[in-house]
Amino acid sequence: MAREAFPRRRILLFLLLLAFICLSLSAAYCLYDAKQVLQPAPLDLRTEDEERHLHSVLDSLYPERTSIALSPLPYKAPAENLNVSAGSAILIDCVTGSILWEKNADTLVPPASLTKIVEMYVIFEAVERGEVSLDDEVPLPPQSWSANLPSDASRMYLGKGQHVTLRELLLGLAIASGNDASIAAAYYICGNMEDFVARMNSAVKKAGLEHTHFVESSGYSEKNVTTARELATFARLYISKYPWALKDFHSVAKLRYPMEKNLPENQRSRGDSLAIVQNNTNKLLDKITGCDGLKTGYIDESGYNISVTAEQNGNRFLSVTLRGPGHSTAEGNKHRVEDNLALFHYAFANYADYHPRSTDEEHEFTVGIAGAEGRAVRLVPAYDESFTVPFIEGDSPTGAAASVNVSADIPDCLYGAVSCGSVYGSLSYTLGDTVLRTVPLVADRDVPASEGLAKAKGALVFKIIQLYQSYRASKS
Repeated sequence: MAREAFPRRRILLFLLLLAFICLSLSAAYCLYDAKQVLQPAPLDLRTEDEERHLHSVLDSLYPERTSIALSPLPYKAPAENLNVSAGSAILIDCVTGSILWEKNADTLVPPASLTKIVEMYVIFEAVERGEVSLDDEVPLPPQSWSANLPSDASRMYLGKGQHVTLRELLLGLAIASGNDASIAAAYYICGNMEDFVARMNSAVKKAGLEHTHFVESSGYSEKNVTTARELATFARLYISKYPWALKDFHSVAKLRYPMEKNLPENQRSRGDSLAIVQNNTNKLLDKITGCDGLKTGYIDESGYNISVTAEQNGNRFLSVTLRGPGHSTAEGNKHRVEDNLALFHYAFANYADYHPRSTDEEHEFTVGIAGAEGRAVRLVPAYDESFTVPFIEGDSPTGAAASVNVSADIPDCLYGAVSCGSVYGSLSYTLGDTVLRTVPLVADRDVPASEGLAKAKGALVFKIIQLYQSYRASKS
């Protein structure tokens, strides 16, 4: 009996040794796998298809990525009691869409010639689609002749038989606020006023404006209506889509028209002697550093309106003030200048824009995955990281923007299936002790879960990582 037990014990010991070796190898393999998960190799760059899919998913999950709607600052800012005489006003950061200050910004007011911002947008859309060219010569219907306009209408002095390009009409709109130019351009684009106004109303509706509506293109009618908030929203869209319009049209100091080239053939011998010189109606152009637009407007029913934009040190702000007081043009301009000097001094003295400072600072993080068919995934910001930074005492606004600290809260690893666009971490932006903003970090791709033994091994690896994290936390 003793001799028979001995081989059995040897076999048992061998099996135990074999089991120990297998377990040791499995443990070593799992530990190696855990290390690979905690320290994943860099991922290949996303393909074009993966990039398109990521943007499509994020656009559907985060509509703010593509929305032009204005929004409050992402942190609590102190209320500022600015001395603005206009009945309705708003001040925004053009880059981020943040509202810096407002006063009765949802009051319905006739926009007067601020209407022409929307008209110019519609014209630029037509140029973009190839319907017309800026250098096209525009026939002038009788409705657009200066002599046929009401006596109090703004004009660039169009007349019968003149030769004028669409580009010149746009200068007439932007500089002199010419209602004659407005009518001529509308008729050229659509053949009549009704169809052109339909395009204007379609453009503001597409932009999400609910209370803005037009009945004609020049702003002369009091039946055109808008609000300071909605007009600022549209002006921001206009500038972002056609930024060159500021330099080419809105900031041009003078309009000289009609020149010899514009005159009918029987008047060409008079040369440029008939030219009328008009200064830009925007008196802020030479009073605010970096001011390059945008548009003024006045009718009795609206008061003195203006939309202003200026850029300094890469920061662009925009204001809209409506129902400005004044019993004359000189008085109305005085109040428009005072109001907007106060607004822009406040903006540039108290706010600046934060942007990632270089491509090296793009915040993408590679995180390993256990129990999945892929080894890792990238976590990326769900939307634009740019935002408006406040002045904090002891630093300049520009310096404050450069001092923003960014920290990432990301897991050491993930387990199982990962979904493109799902949130797995966050970025926090702080200035001093103040948390200014947080942005979700989301997966940049779909990664399916493992199946069968690979899934079980992944669960074991994830458990090992959890135990290691707990041990490390207990020692810290």
